[in-house]
Amino acid sequence: MNRLFLRFFILVMLSISVAAFIVYFTIDRLFGDPLENIARNQAAAQIFLLEQYVDQAPADGWLDRLNKVREVSEVRFDLVPLAVVREHLSNAERAAFDRGEVVIDLADRSLYRRVDLSGDRYIGSDEEAIHAQNLPIDIKVALQMEAVRYLIVALALLVPIGFWSRSHWRSLQQLMKVADRFGAGQLKARAEMKPGDSIYPLAERINHMAGRIETLLESQRGLLHSVSHEIRTPIARLEFAFELLHDTAEDVLLQKRIGSMQGDLTELKSLVNELLGMARLDSDQPLRYETFDLTEALRSCAHSLPPATVSLDVSVPDGMGTYYGDCRLLMRATGNLLRNAQKYANSKVALSALSKLGGVTITVDDDGPGIPEEEREKVFEPFYRLDRSRDRNTGGFGLGLSIAGKAISLHGGSLKIETSPLGGARFTISLPPA
Repeated sequence: MNRLFLRFFILVMLSISVAAFIVYFTIDRLFGDPLENIARNQAAAQIFLLEQYVDQAPADGWLDRLNKVREVSEVRFDLVPLAVVREHLSNAERAAFDRGEVVIDLADRSLYRRVDLSGDRYIGSDEEAIHAQNLPIDIKVALQMEAVRYLIVALALLVPIGFWSRSHWRSLQQLMKVADRFGAGQLKARAEMKPGDSIYPLAERINHMAGRIETLLESQRGLLHSVSHEIRTPIARLEFAFELLHDTAEDVLLQKRIGSMQGDLTELKSLVNELLGMARLDSDQPLRYETFDLTEALRSCAHSLPPATVSLDVSVPDGMGTYYGDCRLLMRATGNLLRNAQKYANSKVALSALSKLGGVTITVDDDGPGIPEEEREKVFEPFYRLDRSRDRNTGGFGLGLSIAGKAISLHGGSLKIETSPLGGARFTISLPPA
């Protein structure tokens, strides 16, 4: 709110300043300098004495009247040569002066005017000018008045803008919160605004879009969940049938083919289980929070891995303390990372953990080929596999890392991929304080 209002404030003040300069130069171009007009008004009494009293005197009484004005006025009136005045004036002022007009000098608080254009006042009057000094000219007061007028206009604009930006910012904040909740998986989140709100049309369109997305995702999840459940029944029947067939088959070649088909069925069963796991993570079901011992959970996760040809180095210190979260889900994510590392490691996989200030860091390293930088974000997408991972024996289904990423994200943590000191890939789980 403060940032938005500050931007509006600066914009309005700059606009008013630019407008003031434009107005000043326009008036100066069309009607003359406004400050000079103010100074002329302040010196109106002295100009009136010159034009209506001194100038109306006969030729032999002109100097007498000028001397009488000198006696009663605090302004000093002097007669100076024209050449001196012309040197002091600019080109525009000199032209006005030669026409017999009164020329105001704001800096010296004085004025100049020719005595006579034709020498009728007295002998030599066409070669002299009147220089009136110490005129009652105070431009500071005029500038202060302009500044006050400027502030009043600025406040008159900023106050309604402030109220408008405040309500506008509140509506935007509400919309931002809805977008954050929706992006975090709360598909029921909607923006509730009144028709009179400034961004009501935008909120309605976002709500409509959110509704369509929710419908599509719910349909997709429902279909995935239903199909996965429905497939499990025929898979179970096929498993039973293959076992019976394998026991009754006497042909060795036939038994080998049946074993291969059982392997395919086992792979299909694993895929269905992974899909059901993905569906549960995408659902709105709450996590099963509990307090569990980190050291025991991580060591148990490492020891429950299937046997592999690569060595597993577990560096989980004693006394890491407890953590409050879904232990089953976090250990599944860690197990997926370890199994992934076992697939691609050449000879070694390392698991390490660190607990600091309530937060937890779990690291899985391997000495395999690693993951290219440009593909490190893509590997968390469902069913995405690297080109070298498309072999049936090592590639899996492309769901393990996706499940791990979702599990960590549900706990408010992050999962990053870096280059391991072992030469392969390093997966780092960062969990916030519980």
